Amino acid sequence: MPTIVFVLVAYLIGSLSFAVITSKLFGLPDPRTFGSKNPGATNVLRTGKKAAAALTLLGDAAKGWVAVVLAQHFAPAYGLGETAIALVAVAAFLGHVFPVFFGFQGGKGVATALGILLALNAWLGLGALATWLGAAAVWRISSLSALLAAALAPVYAWFLLGPGPAFLAVLLLSALLIWRHRSNLQNLLAGKEGKIGQGSRPQGESPE
Repeated sequence: MPTIVFVLVAYLIGSLSFAVITSKLFGLPDPRTFGSKNPGATNVLRTGKKAAAALTLLGDAAKGWVAVVLAQHFAPAYGLGETAIALVAVAAFLGHVFPVFFGFQGGKGVATALGILLALNAWLGLGALATWLGAAAVWRISSLSALLAAALAPVYAWFLLGPGPAFLAVLLLSALLIWRHRSNLQNLLAGKEGKIGQGSRPQGESPE
């Protein structure tokens, strides 16, 4: 029963879409109604409000981190094992992708996944972040950076965490991230994916 409760709480925390919440606070249009229609920091940035985009990015990362850290903190008291923590990590991510509070229309999960990875293992999160930053510096394509980070995260997890529930959770998160970026992958293969800093990009390209 405690595992079910923690998983449910993690899903609800993940369901807090900071792109929508922040847009309302700043008086901006709903990010699901313009641009890529993806509720994430990149789409919020299209409004020109950098502060709103930054808050969205931080909020989405923080909720993933908080959900896992809370479970880790209370694990000894409620007898939660590694499997329960792994399930909490996946639940928080699924909450972002399919938020119950916002009609199950969520973002792609890059920031939330980063927060989760940082909570599972700081070096794991930093490794994924370094991969994203390095790829972005070379190719200046946000979605490609996210795809590369997602592909390499399980490799980092294998060496840092070893085989086990946490590794399987990272593997599942990576698979879901790549699946959520399938339209970006199609654009990349077609040579149509926009680069960081470009003013306009085709619908569906936002990599949050």
